[in-house]
Amino acid sequence: MEFDFVIIGAGSAGCVIANRLSADPRFNVAIVEAGGRDSSPWIHIPVGYFKTMGNPKTDWCYKTEPDPGLNGRSIAWPRGRVLGGSSSINGLLYVRGQARDFDGWRQLGNVGWSWEDVLPYFKRSERWELNSSPLRGSDGPLSVSPTRLKRHVVDAWIESAVNAGYRHNEDYNGADQEGVGYFQLTSRDGRRCSSAVAYLNPVKHRPNLKIFTNTSVEQLVLENRQVTGVVARKGGQSIRLKARREVILSSGAIASPQMLMVSGIGPADELKSHGITVRLGLEGVGKNLQDHLQARPVFKCNVPTINTEIGSIFRQGLIAAQYAISRTGPMTMAASLGTGFLKTRADLETPDIQFHIQPFSADNPADGPHTFSAFTASVLQLRPESVGHIKLKSSDMRDYPALHPNYLSTRGDCDTLVEGIRIARNIAAHDPLKSLITEEHTPGDNISNDDYDALLDWARQTSTTIYHPTGTCKMGSDPMAVVDPRLKVHGLNGLRIADASIMPAITSGNTNAPTIMIGEKVSDMILEDAKS
Repeated sequence: MEFDFVIIGAGSAGCVIANRLSADPRFNVAIVEAGGRDSSPWIHIPVGYFKTMGNPKTDWCYKTEPDPGLNGRSIAWPRGRVLGGSSSINGLLYVRGQARDFDGWRQLGNVGWSWEDVLPYFKRSERWELNSSPLRGSDGPLSVSPTRLKRHVVDAWIESAVNAGYRHNEDYNGADQEGVGYFQLTSRDGRRCSSAVAYLNPVKHRPNLKIFTNTSVEQLVLENRQVTGVVARKGGQSIRLKARREVILSSGAIASPQMLMVSGIGPADELKSHGITVRLGLEGVGKNLQDHLQARPVFKCNVPTINTEIGSIFRQGLIAAQYAISRTGPMTMAASLGTGFLKTRADLETPDIQFHIQPFSADNPADGPHTFSAFTASVLQLRPESVGHIKLKSSDMRDYPALHPNYLSTRGDCDTLVEGIRIARNIAAHDPLKSLITEEHTPGDNISNDDYDALLDWARQTSTTIYHPTGTCKMGSDPMAVVDPRLKVHGLNGLRIADASIMPAITSGNTNAPTIMIGEKVSDMILEDAKS
């Protein structure tokens, strides 16, 4: 089977690329997804991430190696395995990041990736439901909406943050990210708007677009320094897809570097240790792994929260009926409702921590919420200094690689997270929130704000990912860079990478929106090169 372009991975960026390339009828496009179609209703009901994360039908169910920064714990790293990729199972939170994130990319030598360069692609992608603004898009494929659900405890948190000295911000994706408010969601009429819903489903019947599902790419095909296609497996049968022009690897920050390495592209010594013939030595493949780590203070309260709202079958039935009739209520809830982008120090230029305020609490969301009424004030460091890596366990794509996040490995990261916990406590000590809180459940009143070591140890023992692995095939021109500013793999022809793995540094916030932007931008690059 021959195509002009073969896209590996129908995730946040891959679906965008399939849409934009197939819009030109001169090109035949194939997109190959290891997972199945996005037919489960739990994918499209916003609160369904409770059902899709940890489900091997929709989630790769990765786990990290025991991490020293987490007191030797291994934690789950959900990644989408379905059309739409992680945008089909994520928390629906839409965050572009800060202008300085992208200006920083440009400062590293990545021409064309400054904020001024990428803003048009953010705007092109989105259909923002509220007020028009020169910074927001209004007619893109990706629906972005304000939350349909509000809760008293979240309103109180926002008001208390303002009373604690932080400012209210109606649009953190506007001119300035700093402040507190409600999250914006990738949703449309109370349903999830994944990358597949926004970009792939509307064009799936194009005659020049072929969508392969339940098809696992096993290896890239190289002829000297030219990537000419892929070898994949579908239904137990090996198939080969030839790319006349380019292969676009869009499998995410875990699978993209793994695909390169099993194909002989990566750190030479590591490849040789698994009996892989080195086709191109690129030391940076699998390095520069960055992720956002969240600490999760929980406060018991004397007003209803989701914990108690769903406490009986009868109440659950009413919630389901509300959603079925009006597409409102708790079933429209994203992973968090309130947010805050704040500074831990007055001398900082921009926020360095982010809050995710959730009107529920759990030891493990997969096990269900606590039986008592409570809310969670999750806090993370926006730009961690700690950098991890990914290593192969074998030469087979079916064997998951070893994930080494290397969390909290610098003093700066530790200081920032501990200060974020202190800020969570400070906001909770202000009214009106103070009058709603009956007890600090975790870290607990037995740990004082002055006890730095105890707060840090609590964070190491309880913190978890907020699902933003990035950077493992980073863009740049230094010896550890994997792709150039046009996302072409250094030293190869016919191969680009377009997903969160190309980020030279993680963005300041949730990573789905920037990954969709990457898909938009690389599509233009590919079409420009095809025409020239």
